[in-house]
Amino acid sequence: MQLNLPLFAIKNPIIWNLDLDKIKKISPGFKSALHDLLDITADYVPDEKSNKNTWWKEAVFYQIYPRSFNKDLTGILNKLDYLKDLGINAVWLSPVYDSPNDDNGYDIRDYEKIGAEFGAMEDFDALLEGVHSRGMKLIMDLVVNHTSDEHQWFQNALRGENSDYYFFRESPNNWTSFFSGSAWNYYPELESDKKYALHLFSKKQMDLNWENERLREEIYAMIRRWLEKGVDGFRLDVINYISKFPGLPDGDETVGKMMGYVGIERYFFGPRLCEFLNEMRERAFEPFGAFTVGETPGVGFNMTRLLTGLDMVFSFDHLENPGKTRFDNYVYDLNYLKKFLITQAEHPFYPSVFFENHDNPRMTSKIDPTGKNAEKIAKLLAAILLTVRGTPFIYQGQELGATNADFKDITELNDVESINLYNELTARGISKEEAFKKVLAGSRDHSRVPIDWEAASAQTRRDDSVYSYYKKLIKFRAENLQRVGIKFYEPGKKNYFAYERGDLFIEHNLSDKNIRGRYGALGAYESRIYKGGEKVF
Repeated sequence: MQLNLPLFAIKNPIIWNLDLDKIKKISPGFKSALHDLLDITADYVPDEKSNKNTWWKEAVFYQIYPRSFNKDLTGILNKLDYLKDLGINAVWLSPVYDSPNDDNGYDIRDYEKIGAEFGAMEDFDALLEGVHSRGMKLIMDLVVNHTSDEHQWFQNALRGENSDYYFFRESPNNWTSFFSGSAWNYYPELESDKKYALHLFSKKQMDLNWENERLREEIYAMIRRWLEKGVDGFRLDVINYISKFPGLPDGDETVGKMMGYVGIERYFFGPRLCEFLNEMRERAFEPFGAFTVGETPGVGFNMTRLLTGLDMVFSFDHLENPGKTRFDNYVYDLNYLKKFLITQAEHPFYPSVFFENHDNPRMTSKIDPTGKNAEKIAKLLAAILLTVRGTPFIYQGQELGATNADFKDITELNDVESINLYNELTARGISKEEAFKKVLAGSRDHSRVPIDWEAASAQTRRDDSVYSYYKKLIKFRAENLQRVGIKFYEPGKKNYFAYERGDLFIEHNLSDKNIRGRYGALGAYESRIYKGGEKVF
């Protein structure tokens, strides 16, 4: 998928029957990495343990990015009636913990303290009570692959106390950071010979060493304390990265060029990942019946079913067309989304369904950068999101048809990933104009601009608005699409996505041209729902 090759490029008699030693001649490191991954998964048999409390299968989730939703926790509390009226069942709250905000809260300084910019623990308690009193659930973001370098654990490690809570080495390996450059910081002041520490993300987000049993127990105890407060579950940030290969071996340069990050094959599905997830489930989540959804980048459909410690995962393969990355400037082809959703439905795990989040530009703008068809596309995405099989996750502003922001200069961006990439590109000699254009294509800041509540209020009063369309669809879903299967219709027809769910027939036009559906012409980006041949939505 990364290279945009057809599946036949791998599943053909020549490649499919290659001995691993033949692959070694092409790339020794690739052969080694492939062998290690096969060795990890060979003996795994997915167990049948799962959360019997499955309210989340019928729920519609709404992700709040607190600093741009409505300023702080009290501001969020004041908008709960807006979410309840929309039909939301569960709120996912991005990090509100104490943080220096190098990565906007995903660098946690204190897991059990609320960041001053959001309020205090009393404000969180009021929000939690407000959510529950309206019959909704609250799940929090949990970042336990790494902490801020200002966390007390890391500060202690720099003093030589519990340094095995993190990864320190005498010399760095060749792994690169997701936020540009080496994945290693150098600390000359350390008395130990091990002066390099690992960070897969920003230089202030230091990776935790999950091999340490004492650390794991501290994490589980922290989780239990939040659950004792009444939190209903967690979204687990990059949770599949918590198990690294022993010794942190160098990554293969060939794989690194293909994937964009050197070393990723050494931690995206580590040897103890499933063990750690199952232990965390048993020690922390299961006693409370807590819901968990894991952010698991790079883990495909077949490996996902091994992650039995989680109720659900976020798969990201559909957010970009094959061969493209987030920072490529291109027009997204919805036919690939259709193909992904059909493939996803063939796998046994219950899927999450989402098109936007805090880490990606607005999907509406990817499909039509001109904005000419923005409202039509927003409604089409709503219709797909809320009628396919799975649990839908709406990202704030999506219900308003939000599009990408009109940034003009790098100084307007706040995202550490975007700024680092811009600096890396210009340092390579790329012009400032070209570097900014590339960064702008994928900047996370597009989805992090403040909600325009005046515009939102206007949409709630318009019967034909994107908001009203979401509201009606959420209600329709609750009344007609619970616990019913899905059967696809004419899957090979380009720009046409159709399926049966129970006694309903649902069809979508994925293009800006009129096409022929089962019951007549479909306009540009139009969706329709039929029952017994009669249009009902």
